Amino acid sequence: MKTFEENWTAWLDGKLTGKELVEFEASLPDKGAAELEKGDAQKLRVFLKEQLGEHAMANQEFFHHQLRQQIESDSVQTAPVESVKTSAPESWWTIRRLLWTGATSLAVFAVCTFFIMRPTPNGGQSTYLTQIINARVDPAVSPNATISMFETKEDKVTVLWVEGLQTLPSEYAAK
Repeated sequence: MKTFEENWTAWLDGKLTGKELVEFEASLPDKGAAELEKGDAQKLRVFLKEQLGEHAMANQEFFHHQLRQQIESDSVQTAPVESVKTSAPESWWTIRRLLWTGATSLAVFAVCTFFIMRPTPNGGQSTYLTQIINARVDPAVSPNATISMFETKEDKVTVLWVEGLQTLPSEYAAK
């Protein structure tokens, strides 16, 4: 059953016939006002068709229009074939790619850990420390000077504690 608006539009367009037309016109509260509105609507339709007629397409626009129509007709013809396909669309991250990506990441991590970030062996004591340890404190310059050395192998730290030294001779200056 059509709604009033559908019957009204069909009546304005002149598409109601027979029993439907008679029933619809009988349901109108004021048939005279409705007829005037129908006439106004037809005048408006004629006026709009005159003023807003289809513009002539340029060659380029006509070519694009033909292409769009061809694409639409092709997509309608191929749509039933695509609807038969029931499998889900594939994403880029398939299980196989995830596995390969994970394995490659672990390999890169292993290379970085074992070869690039490997600790370099310590070169031993510096020559500066060796020169200071081998130096003798001159009792004339600093009579109360003492040198103490503390080493820790696990932290690779050597602390040289010098007390009472007034000056260090210039030949032992840092290089």
